[in-house]
Amino acid sequence: MRALLLLEDGRRFEGRAFGASTRKVGEAVFNTAMTGYQEALTDPSYSEQVLVMTASHLGNTGVNDEDDESDRCWVSGFVVRDVSDEASNWRSRGSLGAWLADRGVPGLAGIDTRALVRHLRTRGAMRCAISTDGTPEAQLTDELQAWPGMLGRDLASEASCKAPYVASAPTTPRARLAVLDGGAKRNILRLLAEAGCHVTVYPLHTPASEFARGVDGVLVTNGPGDPAALGGVVAELRSVLGTLPMVGICLGHQLLGLAVGATTYKLPFGHRGANQPVRDERTGRVQITSQNHGFAVDRASLVAAGATITHTHLNDGTVSGFADLDRRVYAVQYHPEAAPGPADGRGILLDEFIRFVGGR
Repeated sequence: MRALLLLEDGRRFEGRAFGASTRKVGEAVFNTAMTGYQEALTDPSYSEQVLVMTASHLGNTGVNDEDDESDRCWVSGFVVRDVSDEASNWRSRGSLGAWLADRGVPGLAGIDTRALVRHLRTRGAMRCAISTDGTPEAQLTDELQAWPGMLGRDLASEASCKAPYVASAPTTPRARLAVLDGGAKRNILRLLAEAGCHVTVYPLHTPASEFARGVDGVLVTNGPGDPAALGGVVAELRSVLGTLPMVGICLGHQLLGLAVGATTYKLPFGHRGANQPVRDERTGRVQITSQNHGFAVDRASLVAAGATITHTHLNDGTVSGFADLDRRVYAVQYHPEAAPGPADGRGILLDEFIRFVGGR
């Protein structure tokens, strides 16, 4: 079966279908990582996005039972240059195509992904439709034009847990943390548990009177959608500024930026991949980081709000981290838990963040 990817500006790419026989709409974005497709596919931050991989060959290691970062596949579609129908890895439990089919996700292979990525870098991430079931092109055009896009969308509420739960409970915890879940990756909780923290996870819209009670600090996680659509969450975070240490990752970085008085905006094509260079402005050291986001905190508004820029993305100068010690806030835009790698920034999560909230 042939497959079609149709972009909102009329550009089209036709190739071979794999995965599920269906059609989906979403935002076309690209990821520059060479490995880790299973982690990317299960990252909640890709909700309602059609993911294009710049790596030329995918699926050769299959899929397994250990590398999922959540309990579902979040992408609306998966686009690759070459996909392997056979898996060759001792951990593999099946092929990528069959795994996507079981989860109702369409895949497109055999196209010039370099041309597609160059187009998205030039024109920006845009609405698209992907079809592997022969849907007429005119119908796909109507459906992609009807899709509302990312601006103003609260997608994190769907990705969040539905009820509080204890993720780890050591006898003598290094720190007691409340994790506000906007779509947390499993490795965040795994590393906090390995570091000896008592971790209670709360739904994103939990009142501060509940999540801020009896803990040493709060961690606001990653997640999908527009941070500006989460005004209620921002208000709850703002209500405890200065009374409790709060740290943030990715979406959490953006929400804490809004809480201290900054603004956010949509990036042209975002930062997605495991090779994003970030400079620590306090030391001058450059880290290679894993990132997945389409929104950023405005630098000028953050400085005007009294915060200090701690990290800068070296590709475009956007803010990758800030601190406001008076209001006890510290956040980074990248993923220090890095699943998949690199592990350059892991000390932020396991050392700096825990020390910041008063942990041993």
